[in-house]
Amino acid sequence: MIELVKRILIIEDDQSIAVLERDYLEIAGFQADIAIDGMDGLDKVRSQTFQLILLDLMLPKIDGFELCKMIREETNVPILMVTAKTDDIDKVRGLGLGADDYIVKPFSPNELVARVKSHLAMYDRLIQSNETNGDIYKKNLHINTLSRQVFIKDKEVEFTNKEFDLLAFLALHPNQVFSKEQLFEKIWGLDSMGDNATVTVHIKRIRKKIENDTANPQYILTVWGTGYRFQG
Repeated sequence: MIELVKRILIIEDDQSIAVLERDYLEIAGFQADIAIDGMDGLDKVRSQTFQLILLDLMLPKIDGFELCKMIREETNVPILMVTAKTDDIDKVRGLGLGADDYIVKPFSPNELVARVKSHLAMYDRLIQSNETNGDIYKKNLHINTLSRQVFIKDKEVEFTNKEFDLLAFLALHPNQVFSKEQLFEKIWGLDSMGDNATVTVHIKRIRKKIENDTANPQYILTVWGTGYRFQG
């Protein structure tokens, strides 16, 4: 099975700081992308998949506080606010808007990497806990990963094993975009016979079972040119 590299989004208008953060994160084994202002950051969050976001407060176009609130409406991934401000009121405000932690400039790159690893580990444990608990609820959809049952408006819908595996995997990773290649390798395995069209066929079958309108799906969305994501 493939192991996905953790992707970090750095939203920072100071190019030298952004590059330094990116370099240290990449040395630590992460993939890091840079957004130079609030609007650029929001566009990247909505079009790509990240496992953690480093968010500066003092940004052009959309400031960090407003952007934090908007990002939190899009995804539950950890947000680590980075700022030169030291006032407690800013910390309280940032955390109240959905940030997970707060790091004040100047900071050591090693501290930054350590904080990033810590929050990624906590988020992974949360995902695993949700999987262990078994129940996933989204609007009229209820998935129980322990009993391997799917319900729409409390009515059970029959799924094949691979249909269930694919739906459950996407639902357990909400708002993350996966390519057909990644989904095929994750669900069918590297040694399986077949091709990526298998994923497309299964997505179509799943949509017929859970969507009111397959032309305008509300659960599994197509990200054109990239793959699919589950609307969290």
